[in-house]
Amino acid sequence: MKKLTKNHLSTAAIALLLLCAAELPGRSEVQYAGIAPNLTASARTITDKRPVVHADGIKFGAYDPHGDFGAQANVSTEALFLPWEDVDLETLRVADAYALARGRNLLITVEPWSWDVDTRLPSGQLRAKLLRGDYDVNMRAIAQMISQLKSPVVIRWGQEMEDKSGRFSWAGWNPQDYITAYRRMMDIVREEAPGTELMWSPKGVSGLQDYYPGDDYVDLIGVSVFGLERYDELAYNKHRTFSEALKQGYDLVAGYGKPIWVAELGYEGGDAYMRPWIETATLKQSAFPNLREVVYFNDREVHAWPFNLGRPDWRVVESLAAN
Repeated sequence: MKKLTKNHLSTAAIALLLLCAAELPGRSEVQYAGIAPNLTASARTITDKRPVVHADGIKFGAYDPHGDFGAQANVSTEALFLPWEDVDLETLRVADAYALARGRNLLITVEPWSWDVDTRLPSGQLRAKLLRGDYDVNMRAIAQMISQLKSPVVIRWGQEMEDKSGRFSWAGWNPQDYITAYRRMMDIVREEAPGTELMWSPKGVSGLQDYYPGDDYVDLIGVSVFGLERYDELAYNKHRTFSEALKQGYDLVAGYGKPIWVAELGYEGGDAYMRPWIETATLKQSAFPNLREVVYFNDREVHAWPFNLGRPDWRVVESLAAN
């Protein structure tokens, strides 16, 4: 494994997981030409759009590389994204200390590639090497580090596998190949870090059921839920609420009888669009009895959205990132 250089990173930056890839170049951009979006945004006065955390509601967590939730007491989970190449796993100890000091669990999303786009393998080569066992050593090193952490850990490997947009090189594989790879990786986690909870995390779209690895390999299910006002107008001809956006993915996985998380949550738009999301994201609703936690993705989107909408900024407070 290559090491991620830390020379110019503060301790806080490492703790908030320098493992943030949002600004790395080379990520694929999926854009649809020929559609001119309405550039007139609806009225916006909200300056902090963090979800309301209801005392008797759904638990709340965050992927928070900027530290906007650092002092917030009612955050249950500290989420981070970890490539299994080009990273110094010692940084996980700092993240563990950060979470432990705040009484938070860790949700570790392991992405089976490098964030260095120049060293990434094409999808077919990645699949072949993974199934051959070439990456067992990478997963074993991660699992061995997890076994040394003091915070409770949920491991989320190879997310959004049913997505066929080309966003992830492990997505869209033959379902049985993905299942074989997922089980192989989770077997390593169980061997090296028993007690770690396993999250199977589809995007939440049709076809996900083909990738289900079996009840024995799933402790939790995570789906992704994002709301972008202008996208809703172009794709659905209406503004969707959090509940409407969640329903598709939730209904597709509810039958497995597992606890369900929103593993990635984000929303952006005008006041009238965002207020319902802010108020209801952690509200218990009878339509979603298995929903246990929502995890906010507090950063700018990594990939460009369709309809030439660029990369939305999900961050709860205004950031300096340019579009």
